[in-house]
Amino acid sequence: MALASTVSAQNTFSQIDETGNITQRDDNQNFNKHNNDTTRNKEIPKGFYTWTLDRKFGDRIFVEPDTVPHLFMNTTFNSGMYGEYNHTGSNYTPRLSRIFINRPESDIFIFTQPYSFVDKRPEKFLFMNTLSPYTNVLYDNCGDKTNGEDHIDAKFAINAGKKINVGFDLDYAYARGYFDDQSVSHFNGTLFGSYIGDRYNLHLFFNTSHQKAAENGGITDDNFITHPESFQDNYNENEIPTVLTENWNRNDHQHIFLTHRYNIGFYRKVKMTEAELKAREFAMASKKEKEAKDGDQDGPGRGRDDAKPMGRPIGAKVMGAQPKPDSLSVAIDTTRIKVDGQAAIDSLNRAQAIQDSIDATMKQEYVPVTSFIHTMEYNNYRHIYLAYHTMDNYYLNRYYTRDAEVGNDSINDITRNRQFKNTFGLALLEGFNKYVKAGLKAFVTYDYNRYEMPDTLNGIASQATWNEHDVSIGGQLSKTQGKTLHFNLMAEAWLAGANSGQLHVDFNTDVNFALFGDTVQLAAKAYFHRNNPVFFQRKFHSKHLWWDNDNMSKETRTRIEGLFSYQKTNTKLRVAIEEIQNYTYYGMSYDYYADSRAKLTAGVYQESGNINILTAQLHQNFRLGVINWENVITYQNSSNKTVLPLPTWNFFTNLYLKFKVAKVLGVELGADATYFTKYYAPDYCPMLTQFAIQKNENSRVELGGYPFIDVYANMVLKGVRFFIMMSHINSGSGNGMRFLAPHYPTNSDVIHWGVSWNFFN
Repeated sequence: MALASTVSAQNTFSQIDETGNITQRDDNQNFNKHNNDTTRNKEIPKGFYTWTLDRKFGDRIFVEPDTVPHLFMNTTFNSGMYGEYNHTGSNYTPRLSRIFINRPESDIFIFTQPYSFVDKRPEKFLFMNTLSPYTNVLYDNCGDKTNGEDHIDAKFAINAGKKINVGFDLDYAYARGYFDDQSVSHFNGTLFGSYIGDRYNLHLFFNTSHQKAAENGGITDDNFITHPESFQDNYNENEIPTVLTENWNRNDHQHIFLTHRYNIGFYRKVKMTEAELKAREFAMASKKEKEAKDGDQDGPGRGRDDAKPMGRPIGAKVMGAQPKPDSLSVAIDTTRIKVDGQAAIDSLNRAQAIQDSIDATMKQEYVPVTSFIHTMEYNNYRHIYLAYHTMDNYYLNRYYTRDAEVGNDSINDITRNRQFKNTFGLALLEGFNKYVKAGLKAFVTYDYNRYEMPDTLNGIASQATWNEHDVSIGGQLSKTQGKTLHFNLMAEAWLAGANSGQLHVDFNTDVNFALFGDTVQLAAKAYFHRNNPVFFQRKFHSKHLWWDNDNMSKETRTRIEGLFSYQKTNTKLRVAIEEIQNYTYYGMSYDYYADSRAKLTAGVYQESGNINILTAQLHQNFRLGVINWENVITYQNSSNKTVLPLPTWNFFTNLYLKFKVAKVLGVELGADATYFTKYYAPDYCPMLTQFAIQKNENSRVELGGYPFIDVYANMVLKGVRFFIMMSHINSGSGNGMRFLAPHYPTNSDVIHWGVSWNFFN
């Protein structure tokens, strides 16, 4: 993958024009410079720039704001921008990417990772710097009060001067579900702030989340969807029986992320950019206009003639151009070089004028040489699986019964994790000298985790705790400046603790060069990861699922990946080869009956042999006038389809008309479709909130071979994005395997609409 690009100046702001496109604006002199008097008759400055953070060092990675109009409607769906995620039917439910190279490695707290669509993480969160208070409100909706979905996200950010920004993000998503016991609700509250100074930088991120999901275990019989004619009655979606009732998953988690650094360096003069020069000229002109206006308001005798001179008169330092001494008698400096003749005086004045002109185009820039870095994380997780009723024989095993539980069919399993992590780093930064072409960092990390879950002692159930400590060291060599070549080499080794012996080596680079009037980018990425399975993969206790795999082997992953990108033809080609040894995965098995399930069990397994995965992905867009055709085609081949099943082909296609109405309303009018070939897709295990391999060959089902088609109108007016779409429009055209997880049918056709509105005030 290509390295993320950076911007050269902190005062280059993104501005959204009336058609939703992002333009650049420079406001070096007029940054939040307003009060009740000066802004009463002035236009409010609009503009902001955004960045994400490197989670280990707190490095800023400048990115475009999330205000792009294209495919705005798809950003509101759990299935992803290009429909590449499997999920359990309703929006905001757990999900898993069908594209294996896009799947992240396992988090320490496995229960929240499948909710990646609604999770707020510091490395994905957009920090910002704004010219004026910025507010964005996003709202999307579908269905009705019985089965619909509602989502609202409100963001606010404000600057206190150029260096300080604070804000909040409130996000609430709720889906009632079209099938019984399918409702989900998620609330996220985030506070964030940053201080960007010459010597000191700080970022603070605080998030609290509450997630609640009803679990229905899927429908009892797939024939309700695939062959509805086999039943005497017609069933609405909410009338189709499901396996579980009164079962819930709940996640509550809080996160504090703090990264700050102190820079040691020096100041130097550098030439202003063209945008900065224009901003300075504009500011000086505005200042002169204000002074002239103030002078006129003061009445006669108080205008420009009485104003104090700005700066030093030309020629004041040369002999013969000295102002006459007043009655107090001014001593003459006889150490000055004597200048004879008007020609010499004029020559010195011209030289001084040239120097003043050069100085007017220069600015002071602080150049950091060394940084002292500290990053701190505190994560507090709690997961509850709660059930008031479970059918007889649904689970294969029962490991304990609590006195507080009502009957043998109730469940109240509680799992916790508290993590406290500190990283200390020292950086020698690139760019402070023309001979220093790369930056170098060294770091040490201490990671403490405390886990809690059920355990038994002498047959009595109670909550037990486990503690783990880890120490790791590492370094980074990187080049991010310049236009032609960038690279990043990162290594980290775990020296002591529960994960001793882990090793991560990551490398990525990109080369940019001109070809036929445009830029070609060649990027490469490679890594070697030797990971210990996370704690809950090695050890997990609950009422019906239980394992202690303390002797699991370390999983080794090696990947080489290349990316070719050429904007002139709208082409991106991505190719990756990966080899995995001791692949760690979830598996689930049960007996399938037409009206129920029985003898369910699940666990974590390892495949000792090597697994090879080949991936090739092509992004190719075409345009002819107002007609646009966008395609994402992915080919995958897994050498072991039993433990790592993947669809061989995955397609996303989007055909649309793009035009403007009255030169101000941008419109995308079209249809998109998602399709993947048949494969044994992972099943969903509610007790773990994980997608698990179908281990029972007698009950395995294939999914795929079915298109999901949407039609939409996506529009933008003066930076306000809005859409209306009919999703899954082909659901009523006949029978089909409209499943993204076994026995979890997707919603039928429904109208969605949404709006995203920016406010600057």
